[in-house]
Amino acid sequence: MSATAATATPPRTRRRPSRDTAGSPLLLGHGRLPRALAGTALVVLAVIWLLPFVWAVLTSVQSEEDVNAPGLSPLKGAFTLDAYQQILERGNVSVWAFNSLLISALVTLVTVAVSTLAAYGFSRGTFRGRRALLAVTVAAIMVPPQLLVVPLFDQMTLFNLVDTYAAVILPQVVAPMMVFILKRFFDAVPKELEEAARIDGASEFRVFRSVVLPLSRPIVAAVAIFVFIGAWNNFMWPFVVTNDPDLMTLPVGLATVKDAYGIQYAQSMASALLAALPLIVVFLLFQRRIVNSVATTGLGGS
Repeated sequence: MSATAATATPPRTRRRPSRDTAGSPLLLGHGRLPRALAGTALVVLAVIWLLPFVWAVLTSVQSEEDVNAPGLSPLKGAFTLDAYQQILERGNVSVWAFNSLLISALVTLVTVAVSTLAAYGFSRGTFRGRRALLAVTVAAIMVPPQLLVVPLFDQMTLFNLVDTYAAVILPQVVAPMMVFILKRFFDAVPKELEEAARIDGASEFRVFRSVVLPLSRPIVAAVAIFVFIGAWNNFMWPFVVTNDPDLMTLPVGLATVKDAYGIQYAQSMASALLAALPLIVVFLLFQRRIVNSVATTGLGGS
């Protein structure tokens, strides 16, 4: 065998480039038919999701007589805004909306502050009883909020906080689920960055504020969004702890107006849309930030 044959390299086989590259859209394939099928499925799902909303809008712009008329048509009568006018006249909607905005903003700020500090302590702390306290926090996720209504109300009565903003806000700032989500995210932050900051003389709080938090903006934004939505939609606890109409939130106030005049379907749909309108506006203004936060943190499946 010659030296040339011994040193000859085997021919290189050209690899076919994979079409499943990172960042490609999640489709059934790359042809026209799979794309058409995926688009059709998305349109069908969007129509199914929007159908109840459209039905509520059409019901709210009709009179009670037309809504109660026999038939399955969603629009049975003439267009009218009487349901909205009656709700605005009978209830103090502006005050209730302000209360909801104030309470939701304060709950979000305090919850994010407390949850991030607690999660960082669980993630990087080495104090005694850390595992037991973390187990209690995780176990608290499985406790239904309805079980805590009576003891929380007794505490608010003991501290003479009933019918105050503090009574509505304080019980909502404890969010074990958010602590657990933030803790899992902090576990993935490289410790080398924190050690480099400590070598430069940074304190523990400075490391948390200047190193960890800037890297955690997507998860913190996602947590803040979900906490704000939950606080805005919370009905049970504000309904239990407030009796003063000037302290009621928007869902509670609209429910009292509806119940005081019996079951009226047009007004029920109008009140539901009024309560959801601020959230819809917030979503339209920050749609890209909300979608990116959920997509990058995986909160959609948690």
